[in-house]
Amino acid sequence: MPAVTVENPLTLPRVTAPTDAVARPVLAVTTAPSGFEGEGFPVRRAFAGINYRHLDPFIMMDQMGEVEYAPGEPKGTPWHPHRGFETVTYIIDGIFDHQDSQGGGGTITNGDTQWMTAGSGLLHIEAPPEHLVMSGGLFHGLQLWVNLPAKDKMMAPRYQDIRGGSVQLLSTPDGGALLRVIAGELDGHAGPGVTHTPITMVHATLAPGAELTLPWREDFNGLAYVLAGRGSVGADRRPVHTGQTAVFGAGSSLTVRADEKQDSNTPDMEVVLLGGQPIREPMAHYGPFVMNTREELQQAFDDFQKGRLGTIPAVHGMSEGGL
Repeated sequence: MPAVTVENPLTLPRVTAPTDAVARPVLAVTTAPSGFEGEGFPVRRAFAGINYRHLDPFIMMDQMGEVEYAPGEPKGTPWHPHRGFETVTYIIDGIFDHQDSQGGGGTITNGDTQWMTAGSGLLHIEAPPEHLVMSGGLFHGLQLWVNLPAKDKMMAPRYQDIRGGSVQLLSTPDGGALLRVIAGELDGHAGPGVTHTPITMVHATLAPGAELTLPWREDFNGLAYVLAGRGSVGADRRPVHTGQTAVFGAGSSLTVRADEKQDSNTPDMEVVLLGGQPIREPMAHYGPFVMNTREELQQAFDDFQKGRLGTIPAVHGMSEGGL
């Protein structure tokens, strides 16, 4: 799990919660069910079973892999539409190519993030490059969906390609944890991702036995998803392990600890920390569209069927009707 790392975290700016911070309690710990997405790559549905009032403004998150593909096995997704939200694709291991119906896209690899604001709508495709399909190899990443408020749902689509080297790197006072701030702000340190809805997204690596207590905006919700390893969350040390999500309650700090002993194939505990300012608007979600009303959902489907979200580039030798 390379993502972005440093040899000595003690050379980085350090962050910790103030002593008078109010610790957030852990409301629930859920286990992500496994499934398949797109053309058949394995995913864990990180937010399955969590009430939306604890997720808002986040809609869903899939952990893609971790999987070691044999030659010819790497898979992606076919062309598909989106409208009304943002997709955040974070690649920890492997390579993914993106392309959309407006000519946008690019390649992301170890530690890179692509932030796609679907807005009023487009078609796009995500797939491993041909050379990776031929050779096989390790693939591991996340895709997060972030809702847009009603006023921004029909904005023009845009991309942000966030290279791994541009994320804000931080550590804890004892150097036991490495924090990668991808978007938002943590204790005054801003990540490179620009968001319409105020959020914070952090990928933390905790060495065995390390403890992480971070200041957390009181107007944000708080979620911790364990990508790998095992440990505990909150003041009451609720156990968590790979594929589990902790939902935090109100407060101004959150705590994650790594167990002293980790699995042999997982030397550290890897956690994604998410917080966002709830939009608190009605949400109508079906398939690739996230709107505010059923009527807007129907309009999105109609617009897709009539080609108003774009057409697949002719170089692919396909027509929109082939979707």
